[in-house]
Order: sequence, then structure tokens, then C-alpha cells
Amino acid sequence: MKRILIVLSEWGYWGEELLGPLETFDKAGYKVDFATPNGKRPTPLPPSMDASYFDPPLGRSVTTEEVARKVRELDQTSRYDKPISIAEWVPERPYWSAPNFLREMEAYNNAVDKVQKDIGERYDAMLIVGGSGPIVDLANNHRLHEIILGFYRLNRPIGAECYGVTCLAFARDLEHRQSIVKGKRVTGHCKEYDYKDGTGFIGTDFNMGPPPYPLEYILRDATAPDGAYIGNFGHELSCIVDYPFITGRSTPDSYLTGQKMVEVLDKGLKRWGW
Repeated sequence: MKRILIVLSEWGYWGEELLGPLETFDKAGYKVDFATPNGKRPTPLPPSMDASYFDPPLGRSVTTEEVARKVRELDQTSRYDKPISIAEWVPERPYWSAPNFLREMEAYNNAVDKVQKDIGERYDAMLIVGGSGPIVDLANNHRLHEIILGFYRLNRPIGAECYGVTCLAFARDLEHRQSIVKGKRVTGHCKEYDYKDGTGFIGTDFNMGPPPYPLEYILRDATAPDGAYIGNFGHELSCIVDYPFITGRSTPDSYLTGQKMVEVLDKGLKRWGW
């Protein structure tokens, strides 16, 4: 039985971007573990549970009544009450100015090797769920980057949706510091989907306004010169498989992303969508 690690932000995930893959994994008979940066219970963003929420860039509602209901019902269960704490699993990397830096770095690398061994023994694939929350606690989370690198070195499938794809762009080995998606094809939140206002987060009334970074530009730069960002603007769906990566552009692509991850795991799919 295959086991998937699903990573969620503690600052709010988009409901369907968990629901779509999760229902697909459940139907395939997979087991699922959840992880958050500090082991706190994740929370869906309120608009993702509201079928009347109007997405300005798309000019329509992006959540159906059925999906909104299912997201609310999932959040009322105990299924992800006790997620794995990434902070407890992966240590903090020492400062370069630490008094005993060499010994501390040796200990850190030994701990990271153990994380990779854990991944190899426990998991067949991982998925990073999107929403505005990843902007805060996943995109530049070096502990999460080490987990991603662990899957990458083991050649295990890595899925990511929407703003969760940013984590792939920033996951880099410290030796060469090149993105692991260099030379690969990926999709993600395109420039045309960026909104002018409303970037909110769970646990605070702060409204950042527009997204703080254009994900499309980050992905274009990270995949260059031989890879590509594929936005598929003007098409309803965008999911790209360029093994080991399975990336989904935004909310409507959630179920498709889950389906393609299952095809990668069960049917050996290596390339799709480009």
C-alpha cells in the first residue's frame, strides 16, 4: 500500500487543493500522513469554503457548493488533528557564524541523512498543497526544502499546487544552489491570475493586498534555460508532469493533479501536459 506525505501551511490552505488529491488518494487505496511546519492543525481558508466567493481575476466563483460542503466536513473531522511537525523532524540549520560551525554542520547533515532514510522507508510520494498560507511558512522554509530534496534524491514523485510550487523553485542543494526544477517543465499560478487585493491568512486580520511575488516569474527563472514555465492561460486546466514533478496551476486543477500523481505511482507516467 502506497503512502503519501501531504504538507500543509499553518496560515491557511485552499480547501479544494487538499480535497481533490486527498479524495483521489483515498479512492486509490493510499495511506496519507499530514505535516505542517510546527505540528499545528491546518485550517482551510474561509473563501475556499464559500461557494459564493467571486474570484476577481477569473470573473467567477471557483468553489462549487459540493466542494465547499466537503471541505467544511473534512475540517470537522479529526483526520489532520495531529500532523507531523516538520520542525521536530528536521533540525534548524546552524548559522555560518556559529562558534562551533563545523561540528554543528556535521551534526546537521547527519540528521538530514536520517530524514532521507525515514522518507525512503515510509513514503512513496509527497504533495505540497497551495493557498495563500504557503507564502508565509512554506516557500522559504529550509526544513521543508530538505524534505523535498530527500524525495528528489530518492527519485520519488513530488507534487505541488499553486503557491506550493514555489517551494520547488527554492529547494536547492547548498553546494550548487540551483533549483531542482532547473531544466524541467512546471505550471503554477500564472500572472493573469494574480489579484489586486485580498491576500489573507489564517490567524491574523492582516490583508497583504496583492500576492507579494509573481509566481510565474519565479518559475520561469528557476526552470531556465532548458526548462519552461507552462501557464496554459486561457485553458480551464493546467497540470504538468515532468518526472519527478507533478504540478497544478490553481484550484480547478486539484483533482487532475491528484489523478496524475496516481498515474505516476501506479502506471509509471513520466510526462504529461507538454
